[in-house]
Amino acid sequence: MIRYIRRAAAFCLLLLVALLVNAARVQVFEADTLDDNPANRRTSIDRYDRPRGNILVDGRSVTGSKDTGEQLAYERTYRDGPLYAPVTGYASQTYGTTLIENAEDEVLSGTDPMLAPLPFWNEITRDRQPGGDVVTTIKDSMQRAAYEGLGGRRGAVAAVEPTTGKILALVSTPSYDPGRLSGTGSSVTDAWRELNASTSRPMLNRAIRQTYPPGSTFKIVTAAAALDAEVVTDPDAETDTPSPYVLPGTSTTLPNEARGCERASLAEAIRVSCNTVMAHLGVEVGLDGMVEAVGKFGFNDSGLKIPSGVAKSNFDTDMSDDQLALSSIGQFNTTATPLQMAMVASAVANGGDLMYPHLVDRTTTHSGSTVRTTGSRAYHRAMNPMTAMRLRQMMIDVVRDGTGTNAAIDGATVGGKTGTAQHGIDNSGLPYAWFISWAQAADSGRPAVAVAVVVEDASADRADISGGGSAAPIARSVMEAALED
Repeated sequence: MIRYIRRAAAFCLLLLVALLVNAARVQVFEADTLDDNPANRRTSIDRYDRPRGNILVDGRSVTGSKDTGEQLAYERTYRDGPLYAPVTGYASQTYGTTLIENAEDEVLSGTDPMLAPLPFWNEITRDRQPGGDVVTTIKDSMQRAAYEGLGGRRGAVAAVEPTTGKILALVSTPSYDPGRLSGTGSSVTDAWRELNASTSRPMLNRAIRQTYPPGSTFKIVTAAAALDAEVVTDPDAETDTPSPYVLPGTSTTLPNEARGCERASLAEAIRVSCNTVMAHLGVEVGLDGMVEAVGKFGFNDSGLKIPSGVAKSNFDTDMSDDQLALSSIGQFNTTATPLQMAMVASAVANGGDLMYPHLVDRTTTHSGSTVRTTGSRAYHRAMNPMTAMRLRQMMIDVVRDGTGTNAAIDGATVGGKTGTAQHGIDNSGLPYAWFISWAQAADSGRPAVAVAVVVEDASADRADISGGGSAAPIARSVMEAALED
């Protein structure tokens, strides 16, 4: 009898060991698979059972969380949602996350291992910390100046601190309130459907996710290429550009909106924006030279992140000379985001050194201890320092007595470049009005800001002056805010 009891006890012990082994297998080896299973609602319940960390601008939170009393307890809220939507993105219980809400989700949701008090703490306890905060580089006064300047028109503004790469303003209009997408239910799905169906595309971040033909603002890049390649050695000397200028290998004549462009110098061509001179110089630099030059400014880089991904700004690497001529004045297949063109102005203002643009200054724990600091880092040497010095003066002349006089600020040094990019079949669409610029206070040894503005629906003449008329005043207001900050 005792023998049978012992056998039964041994069998029960074996079953217990098997049960423990299976429990360990499930809890240790299959935990991640079960956590990621779409049918596992516990993950979503756990994700929203505490407040999300916040996104800060100028030390103030532009996000929050509210307890709804529902199973998915905490729902995201936004202060001045439309103003900051191109920065924050949305955090939706139904549609996921975008922009900073997505790129810094681990910090904001409390799952980042760096938030834990000890290494591997979260893995051992299978817990998460209170959501951390994300401190942005955005300046509220500049963000508001850009948003109010656009006035709801389709367009975008990007502003960068040239010496550090900090993004000081990032605006896209028309905008939307990300709080409408935060929760669940019919109101959220209705808002999603309405926003996606809108012809104005309010959820498109035009500042970093939309590319446009940059038009004559691209002439700054071509001028840098021509000076660096020594195709032009004296910016004030006449060029050998005929007027009219016939595109190479074709019978097509390239027109000028400005007068006095025949054999105009590079400096004059920038000041009044001569298409013929800049197209001719692009061809003289050559395809290989232009491709190398544009790459130094960030064109054709599909890996740029701020930390959200930025759409690639394009300059074709294989084209004929007539196409190269058009590309060199920001037409043909040349396209750029507003952030990219702010980087162009930034490189000129910063003596040729282009800093990597970034939107997040640092991340912190819930209690405010720093977790990570982004820091400034060099991106490329966009041009020689002498080239940058010459281009600075040319851009100053544009604002002083050229096409960009609407950007002038009393008591400050301002450089700029206007542009109007034609588009549509036979250029039938309204032009995109561009203005890129930088500003430096009289008592400062370094530039305060570089700005790019694009207005999609500018009702203007198809001339560079429309960039000066529609976009330059917006840039001026952003620069003024930067100088006052």
